[in-house]
Amino acid sequence: MKSHLSRSENVSVPANLNFTVIDVETANFDRASICQIGLVRYEAGECVREWETLVDPKDSFDARNIDVHGIYPADVEGAPTFGDIADQLRVIMDGFTVISHTAFDKTAIHGASQKHGVLCPACSWLDSACVARRAWSRDEVGGYGLHDLCGMLGYEFKHHDALEDAKAAAHIFMAAVACAGLDVDGWLQRVRRPVRG
Repeated sequence: MKSHLSRSENVSVPANLNFTVIDVETANFDRASICQIGLVRYEAGECVREWETLVDPKDSFDARNIDVHGIYPADVEGAPTFGDIADQLRVIMDGFTVISHTAFDKTAIHGASQKHGVLCPACSWLDSACVARRAWSRDEVGGYGLHDLCGMLGYEFKHHDALEDAKAAAHIFMAAVACAGLDVDGWLQRVRRPVRG
């Protein structure tokens, strides 16, 4: 399938594309029960860093969550807790625009920060699903989940792996940038307006 990035071959991608994309997996239905985090960092529109870690959520694992991401309690034995990596996360996220696909990851980071008694990253958040709703009609994409959007764009990835999902969300955002010609600040403003108009 041809990527929609090719639609905009004559559209110059803004050079000031600096952002971080995050995705998390959780052990159970409590969004604070983060068991994996994946991050990608873009500077000037180029991926300059990938970071992933398993996380010991200090919580129980629900079988339904395990069925989704394939992470078992034994996999996180010896892994850092969210509190252990909080400082490292803030170095990567503080002061930047952080993109997540839907608000799930933002809610999870805020919940885990509160649960572990650590400072939450001080960043601006941008929802790439909201971006996609403004970049493409439902007729074009079929749906606005990572799977549908990446299928439309011809991007293959391993769904429900935090780093793979973060990279997929980054690809979606870069395609939307090329499609609409908006940079990060432009999209931060555009998502505050209605989907059409």
